[in-house]
Amino acid sequence: MPSPVLTTLTKLFKPAVTLIDELHTSDEEKLKAKTAMLEVQLAAAQQLLQYEARLVEAQTSVVRAEAQGQSWIQRAWRPITMLTFLVLVVADAFGLLAFRLSAEAWTLMQIGLGGYVIGRSGEKIAPNVARAMGDRRAARALEHQAGDP
Repeated sequence: MPSPVLTTLTKLFKPAVTLIDELHTSDEEKLKAKTAMLEVQLAAAQQLLQYEARLVEAQTSVVRAEAQGQSWIQRAWRPITMLTFLVLVVADAFGLLAFRLSAEAWTLMQIGLGGYVIGRSGEKIAPNVARAMGDRRAARALEHQAGDP
């Protein structure tokens, strides 16, 4: 599933790419303009991925520092919180609560799970994606240089 931010970035550039298609110029000029636009979009996406990688690294360092903390409560508060929500979700699913969990509780549960599951996956994937995008950009630059006399 693509990142919502990358999807938004693509949507931001789409009108400009569509406008290029509608220009009354030669196909070659349209292709050059589209290429330039895609290079700008690629550069923006690469910066965004690098930012997300740094953000995940920062979040990971916070969790790691808590896990290595001296106090047991410092090390255990996140797992205790998530286990508490898990018990509430199971109790809610079986109708054992005197009240239904609100939408905010479900959102909080999703954020907590995302912090463990998706955050860990992002930590491993983001640097590879950023590196691959940088390699792709470098390859295009080399192709462009090779095409010029």
